[in-house]
Amino acid sequence: MENKKAVIRDVIFGEDVTVVEPVNMYECSVGDNCFVGPFVEIQKEVTIGNNCKVQSHSFICEFVTIGNECFIGHGVMFINDLFEKGKPAGGDKSLWKSTLIGNNVSIGSNATILPVNICDNVVIGAGSVVTKTIETPGVYAGNPAKLLRKL
Repeated sequence: MENKKAVIRDVIFGEDVTVVEPVNMYECSVGDNCFVGPFVEIQKEVTIGNNCKVQSHSFICEFVTIGNECFIGHGVMFINDLFEKGKPAGGDKSLWKSTLIGNNVSIGSNATILPVNICDNVVIGAGSVVTKTIETPGVYAGNPAKLLRKL
């Protein structure tokens, strides 16, 4: 049996960042004035902007970029593998997709974000599943997430 411990490795931190352990964070970057709660995993090649909060139990996979002034609620899951060949891509990163989150985006607890782009000034309701790119600022909710009202 191999027992691995939570790790913070090769992370570029801005100023005044708070991280509540245990977390797994590696080969990523986190901007100024950010908060990362416990039981979070942030994988390599993730970039998180300034003044962001990532609440507990969230998973931010490779190829995710998050803008400034963003809130990621508890248990939010980002996905980069769409199982395009009917099974997990495994180590074939050429099948993985990227996600871009704009500025001033709030994502409610237990939301799932597939590989999409989300523009600035968006609220994603708790438990929502975002399956398509969002180009209009507003409040979105549901499975799949739909525009409820513009902001």
